[in-house]
Amino acid sequence: MAHELPQLPYAYNALEPFICEEIMTIHHTKHHQTYVNALNAAEKSFAEAQSAKDVKSQIALQAALKFNGGGHINHSLFWKNLAPAQSAEAKYPEGSAFAKAVERDLGGYENLKKEVTAATLGIQGSGWGWLALNSKNKRLEVITTANQDPVTPPHVPLFGIDIWEHAFYLQYKNVKPDYLNAIFNVINWAETAKRYDDATK
Repeated sequence: MAHELPQLPYAYNALEPFICEEIMTIHHTKHHQTYVNALNAAEKSFAEAQSAKDVKSQIALQAALKFNGGGHINHSLFWKNLAPAQSAEAKYPEGSAFAKAVERDLGGYENLKKEVTAATLGIQGSGWGWLALNSKNKRLEVITTANQDPVTPPHVPLFGIDIWEHAFYLQYKNVKPDYLNAIFNVINWAETAKRYDDATK
């Protein structure tokens, strides 16, 4: 079955003024759609190569599968990571199991924000900053991935921040710290806490 572009759980202008409508529209309908289309094409070509027992072509397609598959996975997580600033979902869940884990492993919300921001700013070129759960030791860790590489075991992604220029440049130009400061106003903490609960069951 072909992959499809997921619908956003909010309107394109719902994250303003922190992420503008133009960015959200282009990011979702153009960039994410491109990853979906390219992933479907790569999977079709890979299936044909498998049927033909064409190993060289299967190997050659790995990069396209990784890049576009990662782009689809990451963005599908990213849209659910976000929520309108005034919504209940964007309220940090003090007292929750997730918040207690943040306090235990990262020293609280403000330090979480500092660590995620610093790690994401440290990415050379394009990539993603993540808050993840290490499934081996059940501790929260701040990690990064390059380009469109997805988070892989033992880490489970709880929320991610897209630091590709298409995610912020129209509004924040080259001032990445302003974008990162703004995006914390529209993190969907309810979704983040749910992912933590699901991953620690």
